[in-house]
Amino acid sequence: MAKSVTEWCRDRDVTVEQLAERCKLDMDRVTAIVLGRWTPSPEERRAIASALGMDVEEVVWGHVTPVQHLYGHGPG
Repeated sequence: MAKSVTEWCRDRDVTVEQLAERCKLDMDRVTAIVLGRWTPSPEERRAIASALGMDVEEVVWGHVTPVQHLYGHGPG
């Protein structure tokens, strides 16, 4: 079953700091990925999945922060 990075970290008792260290990515980038504010590149996906002992396909890689319209009234 595919889960988010946050869920896999929680299930494996891995902190964001530990994940960043294991996958050798910048702490700010890993934090943004875990919080769903950044959709990782294919290389970042491989590094994170490997650090969690997962296959890339077992992780849900999505941007979860809602996109807000800066101009206009949005869809309508």
